[in-house]
Amino acid sequence: MSDTTPQYTPPRIWEWKQANGGQFANINRPIAGATHDQPLPRGEHPLQLYSLATPNGVKVTILLEELLALGHAGAEYDAWLIRIQEGDQFGSGFVGVNPNSKIPALLDYSGEQPVRVFESGSILLYLAEKFGALLPQDTAGRTETLNWLFWQMGSAPYLGGGFGHFYQYAPVKIEYAIDRFSMEAKRQLDVLNRRLADSPYLGGSSYSIADIAVWPWYGALVLGQLYGAAEFLQVDDYPHVQRWAREIAERPAVQRGRRVNRTWGDEAEQLAERHSAADLDR
Repeated sequence: MSDTTPQYTPPRIWEWKQANGGQFANINRPIAGATHDQPLPRGEHPLQLYSLATPNGVKVTILLEELLALGHAGAEYDAWLIRIQEGDQFGSGFVGVNPNSKIPALLDYSGEQPVRVFESGSILLYLAEKFGALLPQDTAGRTETLNWLFWQMGSAPYLGGGFGHFYQYAPVKIEYAIDRFSMEAKRQLDVLNRRLADSPYLGGSSYSIADIAVWPWYGALVLGQLYGAAEFLQVDDYPHVQRWAREIAERPAVQRGRRVNRTWGDEAEQLAERHSAADLDR
């Protein structure tokens, strides 16, 4: 190995070094809870989403736009911007919805008491069950869809916090770390490629919340929209993932959902907050 990083010997007891470098050093800390008082805004719709257009955030806005496209008027929503680089996720209101201080988080005011839903997979499952859509009703189809939904929950941290962090964000390029997580990212792409060689969608013959969960991570990766790593990971080696990713990218609801809570990139693709369908038509 050609890595010239000095050998690190862990101390007997770990200590938090706040100035540890890296793009997210100013917001990372080893304790939970709120850092400041900041109530959450509330709009006119029963569904209130607090998020940012990261891959995890995009899952929920895509699902909401798909539900609206299917005619579920109750899926109308307000999407409020949570600026994670500025620490909005540590405000008292947000922590009250998600004690883990991660986007996305949802409040549903449609019942007698508001329901909080946090973690993207939980939100997708909650909304699919609430509206009876994009989740098969038969036992086999439902189970296969949930298999892939939870596959994404367990796999994406290796792609994002593992590969993405060390390849793009870490202040020091560490060969061992990049090699380790590149191998895992490619293995995961191969898992998807094999499944999609036999099935048009991850859950089976129908588009579902499994595809909505996986696409913002792995679809974006093979379409060259994540970490600038398409050539590095040779994403053209996964033709079935490519086919699936392109098909989903062409869905109008996906195109709409990708824009919500986005504050970077092409200005035409940005919509910091969404409070009605008309916001996306501007």
